[in-house]
This record gives sequence, structure tokens and C-alpha cells, in this order.
Amino acid sequence: MKVKGAVALVTGGCGGLGSNIAEYLSDLGAKVVIADLHESSLERMPAKFAKYAFDVTEPEQVKASISSIVSSEGPIDILINCAGTIDSAPFVNLTNPDELMLSYQRFQNNLVVNLDSVFLVTSATVEHMLRNRVKGCVVNISSISSRGNEGQTSYSAAKAAVNALTVTWSKELGKMGIRVNGIAPGFIETESTGHALSSQHIDHIVANTPLRRLGKASEISKAVVSLIDNDFINGATLDVNGGLTF
Repeated sequence: MKVKGAVALVTGGCGGLGSNIAEYLSDLGAKVVIADLHESSLERMPAKFAKYAFDVTEPEQVKASISSIVSSEGPIDILINCAGTIDSAPFVNLTNPDELMLSYQRFQNNLVVNLDSVFLVTSATVEHMLRNRVKGCVVNISSISSRGNEGQTSYSAAKAAVNALTVTWSKELGKMGIRVNGIAPGFIETESTGHALSSQHIDHIVANTPLRRLGKASEISKAVVSLIDNDFINGATLDVNGGLTF
């Protein structure tokens, strides 16, 4: 699929990765729609983007917003599921005997943000793709943590499930001309990474990454476009991690 002239929806479009992906797609000639939870964040984004504020975890908001986007901007050709949040917390917290175990509520909340949102937005978008006979492309932003990462029970579980959805949907939707792929970034130099990890943890990650650095958001954007551009890639989750493995 050619990016130029395509309508591309990027959820989490105001975040470190999402905003870079949106910029890169726009530079290549796509009509980019960005979605974010906060209207104030959208207002700070360039006017060249179509902007929609809605909660990707609320089914009715998602359905209504996707319908509005299609009506106003045209049928969606490309969906980038980038909305989500990093959650780092040990399963067993020995430093806090009163709250020794990770709470079910925290676990469930993170699944809703990082997994349910992917289901909801993809379902609503693919329905319109099928009704408009669009042979579209979906790219799910996963994570290196999908393989399991100490201290990230809920986040790792959510991203592993996203990888499974990528394969499952590629088999079902590929028959209808819609491709589904994923990107599993390693540790990327973004604001969310800085908030989620201590400087000591980041130093440890860099020391164990063969390329001896964090990744750049632009390197994720380039990987996303490579999956969009190659029409025979389907059901793949591409690791972009500088050689770091768990």
C-alpha cells in the first residue's frame, strides 16, 4: 500500500511514538488523523492533522468517533494502534507488606488501556473498511515486554495478547484484503520511557543493548512505514530493539 494519498488514523497521536509516526506519515503524503484522550493535547499538535478526542477504552465513544472520522475525512486506509500506557510494578512488592501483591484492579486497568483499546478501535475501523471495500492495513504497536519483563506483569500480558491478535486477525482479515502487522519496539527515548524507568534502569538497558543506546522514535516510524509499504507482509510483529533480548 502506498502511503501517499492514504487516510491514516493514529491513536495515541500526541504521545512520543504516536506523534512521530503521524509526522512521518504526513511527510510521506498521507492524510493523517490523530486521536487522543485529551483535547488540550490535540490543540498543541500541528494544524495539518485532523484531530479527534475520544476515549479508546469506551466502546460507544470509539464507534461514534470512527464513524465521524470516516464521514468527515474519508474511508480509513491505515490504522496505527499506538494508544497505551507503560505500567511498571512488581507482582510481589516486598517493600510494602500491606500491599504485598499487585492489585487486580491495577492489572485489569492496564489490560483495558493496552489491550481492550486495540480490540475496540480495530473492530470499529475494520467494519468501515469492509463496508467501504477498503483493502486496508493495521499496525499494532506492541513492545519488547510482550516476551515477559520483570516488574511489568500487566503490561507484558497486554502486549503479548496484542501480538496474538495480530496473528489471529491477519489470518481472518487477510482473506478480505486487509493486512495486520505489529511493531515490538525495544526501549525508545521518549517521555513515557523516562517516566516509567529510573535513570539506573535505563543505564542498565543501554549496557545490555548491543547497539549501546536507546532507540529513536523516528526508527519506529520507519519500521511502521515498511510494514505498510510491503503488501506481502501479513501477521508479522517486527522487533525494533537494537538487538536487546530478554
